[in-house]
Amino acid sequence: MRLHLVDGTFELFRAHFSKRPDRLSADGRDVKATSGLAESLRALLRDPQEAVTHVAVAFDNPVRSFRNDLFAGYKTEEGVPPELLAQFDAAEEAVRALGVTVWSMREFEADDALATAAARFRDQVEQVRILTPDKDLGQCISGRRVVQVDRIRGREVDEEALRARRGIGPESIPDFLALVGDTADGIPGLPGFGEKSAAALLQRHVHLEAIPDDPALWPPGIRGAAQKAVVLTSGREAALLYRRLATLVLDVPLAESLEDLRWRGRAPV
Repeated sequence: MRLHLVDGTFELFRAHFSKRPDRLSADGRDVKATSGLAESLRALLRDPQEAVTHVAVAFDNPVRSFRNDLFAGYKTEEGVPPELLAQFDAAEEAVRALGVTVWSMREFEADDALATAAARFRDQVEQVRILTPDKDLGQCISGRRVVQVDRIRGREVDEEALRARRGIGPESIPDFLALVGDTADGIPGLPGFGEKSAAALLQRHVHLEAIPDDPALWPPGIRGAAQKAVVLTSGREAALLYRRLATLVLDVPLAESLEDLRWRGRAPV
């Protein structure tokens, strides 16, 4: 038995910006994103390889969360097309109509709900499959028990694959994002730090606090190490804040038990 956890916000945005034809409701409203999300979820539920038995979909509704109180530059609804914002509630209704549990996040984010569920239920199932390509969910990966699935690229990432790709383990993902930034979430990172230098530092030191101020103690081969050390020393407090923003919450108050997440088919009309 496996548990499928779907990033509904990502699926909604993906459907809206896809090349699929526009779709309007009977009263002329744009429903392209909602219909695309529903089609994607129906495909998942019918997929014999995924063999879905237990599933939940999490949404950011609204986009803002407690992180906006911590950092003014964190992501908001600014720049989101109004016709897409107008579909958030309808998208949740469409998912419920398919008989799938919906977690509608307000204070927290959809990713927090997915992370909480993965941590809560991973010892009760054979595998938790988190369906999103978002980098921050990499911190939830655990061996083969919790994996991340990118449906667009047909890619499954377990802990071994994450370490091979990023050079770091799940525990270092928030530190990694703090250094390199995450434009999707409005996390700026520290100037001059790219993926290679951040990975090299965290591969040896794991967390920000353990990285020495003295670049002579850094792993060899990091370009511009002396300058990067100055940036990190002066910006360490900011980096710790960015890490907090990137760290997913594991105690979101989700009411459902694992059995509540069992998919029993479409909800009765």
